Amino acid sequence: MAHTVKGWSLALIFITMWLVIKAKIDVCKRGEVTVKPSHVISHGSAVNISCSLKPKQGCLYNSSVDRLILYKYGGRISSHQGHSLSSQVTDLPLGKTLFVCKLACTNSEIRICGAEISVGVIPEQPRNLSCIQKGERGTVVCTWDRGRYTHLYTTYTLQLNGPRNVVWQKQCKDHYCDHLDLGINLTPESPESSFTATVTAHNSLGNSSSPALTFSALDIVIPLPPWDISIQFPNASGSRCTLQWKDEGLVLLNRLRYRPRDSRSWNLVNVTNARGRHHLLNLKPFTEYEFQISSKLHLYKGDWSDWSESLKTQTPEEAPTGMLDVWYIKQHIEYNRQQISLSWKNLSVSEARGKILHYRVTLQEVTGGKTILQNITAHTSWTWVIPRTGNWAVSVSAANSKGSSLPTRINITDLCGAGLLAPHEVSANSEGIDKMVVTWQPPRKAASAVREYVVEWRELHPGTDTQPPLNWLRRPPSSLSALISENIKPYVCYEIRVCALSGDQGGCSSILGNSKHKAPLSGPQINAITEEKGSVLISWNNIPAQEHMGCILRYRIYWKERDSDAQPQFCEIPHRVSQNSHPINSLQPEVTYVLWMTALTAAGESPQGNEREFCLQGKANGNAYVASSVCIAVIMVGIFSVRYFRQKSQSWSPKIPDPANSTWAKKYPTVEEKTQLPLERLLTAWSTPEEPEPLIINEVLHQVVPVFRHPQHPNFPEGRQGVQGHEEDTVSNVSDPSPPGALMAETRKLVNLYKVLGSRSPDSKPAHPAHPVTVLAVDYLPTYEGYLPSNRDDLPSREASLTDPPEELEPQHIAFSVFPSSSLHPLTFSCGEKLTLDRLKMGCDSLML
Repeated sequence: MAHTVKGWSLALIFITMWLVIKAKIDVCKRGEVTVKPSHVISHGSAVNISCSLKPKQGCLYNSSVDRLILYKYGGRISSHQGHSLSSQVTDLPLGKTLFVCKLACTNSEIRICGAEISVGVIPEQPRNLSCIQKGERGTVVCTWDRGRYTHLYTTYTLQLNGPRNVVWQKQCKDHYCDHLDLGINLTPESPESSFTATVTAHNSLGNSSSPALTFSALDIVIPLPPWDISIQFPNASGSRCTLQWKDEGLVLLNRLRYRPRDSRSWNLVNVTNARGRHHLLNLKPFTEYEFQISSKLHLYKGDWSDWSESLKTQTPEEAPTGMLDVWYIKQHIEYNRQQISLSWKNLSVSEARGKILHYRVTLQEVTGGKTILQNITAHTSWTWVIPRTGNWAVSVSAANSKGSSLPTRINITDLCGAGLLAPHEVSANSEGIDKMVVTWQPPRKAASAVREYVVEWRELHPGTDTQPPLNWLRRPPSSLSALISENIKPYVCYEIRVCALSGDQGGCSSILGNSKHKAPLSGPQINAITEEKGSVLISWNNIPAQEHMGCILRYRIYWKERDSDAQPQFCEIPHRVSQNSHPINSLQPEVTYVLWMTALTAAGESPQGNEREFCLQGKANGNAYVASSVCIAVIMVGIFSVRYFRQKSQSWSPKIPDPANSTWAKKYPTVEEKTQLPLERLLTAWSTPEEPEPLIINEVLHQVVPVFRHPQHPNFPEGRQGVQGHEEDTVSNVSDPSPPGALMAETRKLVNLYKVLGSRSPDSKPAHPAHPVTVLAVDYLPTYEGYLPSNRDDLPSREASLTDPPEELEPQHIAFSVFPSSSLHPLTFSCGEKLTLDRLKMGCDSLML
């Protein structure tokens, strides 16, 4: 089988060579092309090209008709009639140029032969020759710069001469040859041995050699990079480590470089006779590092090895350092409670020195020094409710697996309580789409007391229960501006506050700001229109926060009459975060209006919100006014009517007898204890033709303890027996020395000093037959006239007519005919020892119309 394959290979080679020879013969069988001086010339030289026909190879075997043409890259450059042609060519480009000679016959051109001319340059002298041997068991490799490209076939020969006339030589025939491996190994054990290397470049136009390079084995031998690198952290330290690696045996020097993962610069350490071990200090805990090592054989000779492969590892944790930056806001939620919202910033990586597992929050009452609460949280905020009284302090610390940071302690005070410390002229200006510059002026009267400024900001989300994250930064007292960029987004309104701190006191000023703004995307939605005391109260829903597109400065309320083509009227309302209603007083009663709202930022006005129709009910207000007027008129008529009836009673009885001297009182001393008093007989219908003179009414208390029994009146309608239906005894002791509060409580139970001691007698004659007459016996004190009862419970509620007073000492007959008892109820009032009409006040609520 092997012999068969070998035979086929030889046959294939033979056929290929035969085809090539035949092609050569076939191409130039009619003639030949010659080139002088050579087919390879230097750049800028001229060349002569000749073309000739072989005998009997013309067109018609007639030399007078033959015509030869010379082509260069398909372009005709020369022609001649006959059997030969010669032409000189100059300015040939670098590289190869093809020339073709053709025979022109009557209808065609026949190819005769061709030639290729190469144009190039002499090789430049190789430069920067250097030789290295990688590793003690490596081979010598030399490199050089070959210079400009020759455009010709060029060979490079490397030759190394050693001790005892030993010569090593190697050649490469590549156009781009710039290095060669001699394949020999030099041992650095004999540093006195010297070697010389040269490289020679050669082509058809000439050759050139590099300067000789002389070196020893220690000069060119480069150790291999260290391998098997490992690291250890003694006692789990985060700042110290021990590096270990392997090296070749003759290595004398090492250098180590390391850096944190997020750093671009290296820390470099040189070590002598390390023997594969070195300790590193001052590392950062809980930081990922990259380590690399390089080696060298001699202190002055030779070169460093390549860097080893990187070793990446993280240092262990250590207890945190530094203190948390803590800030807080305080909000009153009830009259005796307040909500404290703490926020703090994460420690930096260098301060945390590990993964923060939690934060410890401690709440203390300062006065008593008592710890009220300790809380553990994984968040960077904490909220709690504490009393508004007392002095409170909070401390916060961060903890990882190795320990805790020092606590940050803050006293809970009113950050805006000191008005003298409040900064003024606070402003916020855009500094790009995600930055703002906040500026302010120091307090006018307490600038020297400021120890620190705190600029805080957060998104403005009106109408939401959730508070956005709080951001802040601290500035020294000499600084009056701050560039805020953390969590700043375009088209978002931020509430910015600048606090000036001095010990436990602070003053603050606030402003709204945005980094970029445009007109709001929508207008406020009116949700209710109500009428209040002649004005209209407009209530609306806030625009969603994502549609504000900046800080809203004002609202506009528009209104116009329905179906009117007139321009709408409007009023502007300065924007306040908590405002969602506003009254307007410009609407006319009984006119239907269409109302809507818009919102404005510094960039423009929003589209209008929803439209609502409303009509102010003016008639209802008129009815209320009329009702109030009628009520007042009725009261005034009632007051003057009572005065008139009293005057009329005096006209019928010019001299009021003293009941204490009456024979009736002497004869029946205990009758008043058993007298039945109808409570509704004082108010009786009566009419009078004229207005009497004013009558002073007095009330005097005296020590009488009457007992009354209310009789069942047979003439009352069934529906009016309310008070008269009681059969129980009511006892009132006016001489009881009760305190004022008790006296007031008992007032409704006291019976007036002018008790009705008797009722109508059978012999009485009515003064007005049209009305039933009831005779009332009334107790009077001597020398006093015109007394009224002191308790409304003692007033009669039944209609009664007054009869003419008898000449004897008999009970007085009093009749009222202005208001029927069915339409009046007892008046509610209470007074002291003397009651006159100038103290008597009546309201509409005393009348049931």
